Amino acid sequence: MGNQFKTLALLAALSGLLIAISYWVIGGTSGVIIGIGLAAVTNLFSWYQSDKIALAVYRAQPVSESQAPGLYRMVERLSQRANIPTPGVYIIPSQTANAFATGRDPEHAAVAVTEGILNILPEDELEGVIAHELTHIINRDTLTQAVAATVAGAISFLAQMLSYSLWFGGGGGRDNERGNPLGVLLTVVLAPIAATIIQLAISRTREFSADAGSARLTGNPRALARALQRLEATARQLPLDANPAFEPLLIINPISGQFLGNLFSSHPATEARVEQLLKLEQQIAGSR
Repeated sequence: MGNQFKTLALLAALSGLLIAISYWVIGGTSGVIIGIGLAAVTNLFSWYQSDKIALAVYRAQPVSESQAPGLYRMVERLSQRANIPTPGVYIIPSQTANAFATGRDPEHAAVAVTEGILNILPEDELEGVIAHELTHIINRDTLTQAVAATVAGAISFLAQMLSYSLWFGGGGGRDNERGNPLGVLLTVVLAPIAATIIQLAISRTREFSADAGSARLTGNPRALARALQRLEATARQLPLDANPAFEPLLIINPISGQFLGNLFSSHPATEARVEQLLKLEQQIAGSR
């Protein structure tokens, strides 16, 4: 519940930032309205095609039960336990170890894993990873990310429009009046950065929720904790090369640095995730 509230608060902050920029600096001009509309339509199209785009970016290939019986049956078994349709199962031709889920809802979803993760994880740890990805589908986290991307994209688009207007002699402000210089600076430079930080914070929040969902689904939080530690160590040596826009989809995305690294990371620190999982293990053991 706390993570859900935090996600809603962050989405509200994104929306508030967009409204403030539109009202205070840009105003209600028809060009801005058209720009926001175009940004929304573009992101809406990306949302409906998000599964196909993500799978194509990572070159994921669909597999049947006969091609990958162990993996397919694991996804099927956990999906039945979670009471959702079995998503499409895909394998990514890469020796790095990672996984992701995509799709707008449980009826239009897919789970993809790399060849590398199948090679290095024992069955209980792989089950924890699959349960994590299924939880993303159950929680409709891809929808949350799509909304966040839409608003953040509109903010960046407005900042770009204002930057162009300054270069070609325009100004910001309502009714085509020259905007406050500080407001212009905040819009062009800081607003897109703030939107990105909030968007990534939403992604980090959803990772904690998916970890908790995996722990409940498998009843084995420690297995996922071990998997995350193993995946982080492997990913640092052999990262999965892909478009940064799709990094929030992955189960692990280690980044160096502390404050700024965590601030601009799409994932929380693995140490924090492991700590939360071990606390859940204690809670599960205490309830038995």
